[in-house]
Amino acid sequence: MSTTELRIPPTGRSGRTGTSTARATGGALLLAGIVLIALNMRAGLSSVSPLVGELREVFHLSATTGSLITAIPVLFLGLISPLAPIAARRYGTETVLLGALVVVGVGILLRVIPDLTALFAGGALVGAGIAVLNVLMPGVVKREFPHRAAAMIGVYSAAMVFGAAVSAGATMPLEKAIGHGWQPALGVWALLAFAAVAVWLPHVRRRRGSVAAAMPHVPGLWRSPLAWLVTGFMGLQSLLFYVLLAWMPTILTDNGMGKGTAATIFAFNTFVQIPASLAGSIIAGRMRNQSPLVIASIGLVAAGYVGLMVAPTGGAWLWAVLLGLGQGGAVSLALTLIVLRSPDPNTAAQLSGMAQAVGYVLAAFGPLAAGALRQATDGWTVPIVLMLVLCVCALACGVGASRPMHVRVAREVVPGDRAPVG
Repeated sequence: MSTTELRIPPTGRSGRTGTSTARATGGALLLAGIVLIALNMRAGLSSVSPLVGELREVFHLSATTGSLITAIPVLFLGLISPLAPIAARRYGTETVLLGALVVVGVGILLRVIPDLTALFAGGALVGAGIAVLNVLMPGVVKREFPHRAAAMIGVYSAAMVFGAAVSAGATMPLEKAIGHGWQPALGVWALLAFAAVAVWLPHVRRRRGSVAAAMPHVPGLWRSPLAWLVTGFMGLQSLLFYVLLAWMPTILTDNGMGKGTAATIFAFNTFVQIPASLAGSIIAGRMRNQSPLVIASIGLVAAGYVGLMVAPTGGAWLWAVLLGLGQGGAVSLALTLIVLRSPDPNTAAQLSGMAQAVGYVLAAFGPLAAGALRQATDGWTVPIVLMLVLCVCALACGVGASRPMHVRVAREVVPGDRAPVG
């Protein structure tokens, strides 16, 4: 690991109270910045999901075309992800993260314009900004918290899920409370992005120019079988999540449930993900092999999908619990595996770029395929059966990625050993 890489400074010696206080303040501000960034990593996506049905009516979209509202941001998550490490090497990680937050905020505001092109273009910007946040944050967490990386990934993933839950649950009530249609309820989430900009800016000023040299290219990463297993698990669990993000409220309303109740159940599903995402990373960091957690999380997702197929409204609250626990555990595992399978923060950032570039391009086709199959078969049975097949594929990738090895040389990790592979 390069000596230029940054960590939270140690507590100052006695007699240096001012320095210690400044360092503690800087550490607290850094943690607040990480949490605020995490809150933005799904809010811009989840806030639009309850409005998909209304937007389809406003713009007269078919089910397949309407799925682009959620598919385009996910597609740009994949397309932009490979560029994030390149930009970080040139401009510095903190600066690039700041720019990405601005892009997210602008994209959300652009979607407020009552024009279909603006809706899709804004979604593309939201996806592009979140892609950069997704890729670079695991490396930042591993660098700043080298001995508590798994626990901090849990905090960060829980905050990410919390942002999704709040935005999904509050958008419909905000639409009714504010009035004036869907635009204000969707645009208000730009405030969250600009709040993160304000908190992250002091950290950028302190660290400007000090990180770029710490991110050399990692050769051979794309030829690593272990890296591809991590990528496969990231992509498939993301696909399973984004299909529900796009269509879960619609699945419920298509089976006779009211829009308000469906939105409430969808928000509840997202809230259930929070404790699972927090616990998943913490437990995974203490295990030598994370296969049992992979089996449990994907098994719960599969059970929830089966429930939506056989009794979508009768057991909706139960399916929301099963899916929430499984999804929260799966996403935290995917992020934790990136950190645990990487020998250093630089590799973590670039493995994150690979996993999310390929993974999110794959995930983007999930909502599109589900919408097209629903339209072609006039029901949700075929799309859900396809999701169950993909659960099996995610299980295989996750179990393979759980082996206690590092990417590149794939040397087994001795228990307690988290040192870089030579």
